[in-house]
Amino acid sequence: MSPFPGWWGGARPTLALPAAVAVFGMAGTTFSTYHQTGRAPDAVAVALVLAGPLALVVRRWNPPVVLGVVGAVLVAYLALGYPYGPVYLATVVALVSAVGAGHRVTAYAVVGAIYAGTVVVGLVRDPGAAWGPAATTLAWLVAVCAAAEGLRARRERLTQARAAREETERRQGVQERLRIAQELHDVLGHHVSLINVQAGVALYLMDDDPEQARTALTAIKQSSKELLREMRSTLGVLRGVDEQPPHHPVPGLAQLDALVADTRAAGLPVRLDIRGERRDLPPHVDLAAYRIVQEALTNTRRHAGAAEATVTLDYSGPGVTVDVCDNGRGDDGRGDDGTGTPGEPGNGLAGMRERATALGGTITAAPAALGGFRVHAWLPA
Repeated sequence: MSPFPGWWGGARPTLALPAAVAVFGMAGTTFSTYHQTGRAPDAVAVALVLAGPLALVVRRWNPPVVLGVVGAVLVAYLALGYPYGPVYLATVVALVSAVGAGHRVTAYAVVGAIYAGTVVVGLVRDPGAAWGPAATTLAWLVAVCAAAEGLRARRERLTQARAAREETERRQGVQERLRIAQELHDVLGHHVSLINVQAGVALYLMDDDPEQARTALTAIKQSSKELLREMRSTLGVLRGVDEQPPHHPVPGLAQLDALVADTRAAGLPVRLDIRGERRDLPPHVDLAAYRIVQEALTNTRRHAGAAEATVTLDYSGPGVTVDVCDNGRGDDGRGDDGTGTPGEPGNGLAGMRERATALGGTITAAPAALGGFRVHAWLPA
């Protein structure tokens, strides 16, 4: 196991910057010998110039420690009387890395100690001319700290933006799964209910009225075919097959007549009343209105007993009003999705409420005053 866990971040991020610092440091140190007096660089100077970039290789392991090592190398280099030059660069990189990693207090404490060490070395080397370079170094140090803080703040903003984007994508994924689950609930509830009723009719009339039983079986075939088509269309979103335009009409109020006809074929008399002039609605509103009618009729067929239903669509206002009422049993567990006990609420009414409120609309579902049950929804267009 490596003695420096977490230090490796890939060849380019880990090695490229230290290599550049080493090359620039060696070139700058060599150049500085021609413009400064003092001890000529030797093997020790080369080792110290390269020691800083070498320590930067493991800067991800513990940035404050690396900053301390690089700073100690800098102080040792200056204390031995070698010429000033880009040997400072490794310390600058280590400081920016430590601040960017979040070790701000420790980094500033360490760099303060490094600065104090360079001032002491300057006083020892040239007491009469040490304060000028010390002031210049301090000004550069303040500028580097400001730049490090700016880079840290930018990195934090990018991290927060990435986290917000990931959270948005996660929330959208959850909403999409909920939408698909709601679609499947409505589709399965309606068509399976129709199949169940027609299968019962076929079994009951198979011996006494084969022709009527044949009609019921034909309705079962048609309803199961429609169920499979809608399930494939809904589940196709999960498999990415919806990239091409759909080959069948998307469920909406344009298919309301077919929905009413299927419900009548299942034995529930339904009257359809259209008020106002029909107009195109936004796709999500059109689908929500269709599903509300579908779920309301499914609940009526399941729970109302012997009853008749009336579906009213009103386009006269700024939105569309959906009203489904029946004259059957009123308080009979509407919304039960077939998995619970009659009288206990299920997912049907909850799904209708979610559809309406998600669009900014309103919905009420309760026993009617004169008997029966009524679902009344308004959706903005």
